[in-house]
Amino acid sequence: MTIVFLGRFHKDGYGLPKAIQKKLDKVLEIFRNNYRHPSLQTKKLPGTDFWYARVDRAYRFTYQIEGETIILRRVGTHDILNRERD
Repeated sequence: MTIVFLGRFHKDGYGLPKAIQKKLDKVLEIFRNNYRHPSLQTKKLPGTDFWYARVDRAYRFTYQIEGETIILRRVGTHDILNRERD
């Protein structure tokens, strides 16, 4: 699988607290190796073609699968899940 980062994902990531950025780096390494790893607790976002995975208790990132490509869309608190539905 090829992983593509949208500009919004990078922008969101730079705005995260440093401790969360470090957690995100670790989680993305797991994601690169196995995007279905149980620790990511991936779920489909209802009513969309998007998925989300856990960074920690408060933070999530969203992504989309198109063929052999995974598009990382947003990262942030649970609020990003609501924004993806809009």
